Amino acid sequence: MARTKVWAESSRREITYALCDDLRTLIWFGNQRAVEYHPTLFLAASAPEPTHLVLDLDPSPGQTFADAVAGARLIREALAADGLSGAVKTSGSKGLHVFVPVVPGIDVEDAAAATRAVAARAERIDPSVGTTAFIREDRQGKVFLDATRAGGATVAAAYSPRIRPGVTVSFPLRWSDLDEVKPTDFTVRTVPDLLGDSDPWRAEMPPPQRLPPDLVEEGHTIPVARVQAMHEGKRRARARRSE
Repeated sequence: MARTKVWAESSRREITYALCDDLRTLIWFGNQRAVEYHPTLFLAASAPEPTHLVLDLDPSPGQTFADAVAGARLIREALAADGLSGAVKTSGSKGLHVFVPVVPGIDVEDAAAATRAVAARAERIDPSVGTTAFIREDRQGKVFLDATRAGGATVAAAYSPRIRPGVTVSFPLRWSDLDEVKPTDFTVRTVPDLLGDSDPWRAEMPPPQRLPPDLVEEGHTIPVARVQAMHEGKRRARARRSE
């Protein structure tokens, strides 16, 4: 079995991972009870160069898949305004993922910044639909435009089963199909027949794109959501104690 070593910034050490790049290894993972597959956003040979920007559209409690679709369309509009395009798939849960392929050689911090900028621009298009608020209580029932899938983050792979009722599958869609489907249409029982010999994820994915400088520049002015949320959480905790 092929392996690769990846530096883990959080634990300050190298971690060895198996590379699932053939059917035999996939079957081995399955025998280890691996159901969900969450790969990184870079290749073993070129880590940590990102291969895609990823925006995760996550409905708030009480919202529906249609709300996630509205959020994804904001992302698409924000991308198009800067000459970019992406492919969309169900997350396998209740939301959607938008993948934007990028050319090799992009700095990981620039990619993370551009992802933040796309989400912020999408929010500005219609703040009644989407929000970039990382803290749940600040989302006010809107779709979370999650721009944190960057750097060393992982995301559910296309065609990955999810540990959900019915064993739903993260499945590629055409943008024009978003109003016609729901996540439960795609399960381990239905997907084989839907796919046949095709690979819609490859077919719908645009070619790799260069990141516009203005997008990267704006993104570097936007605080990293997790860091900002950590400081805000501490501030709110101090405020509660003082009361």
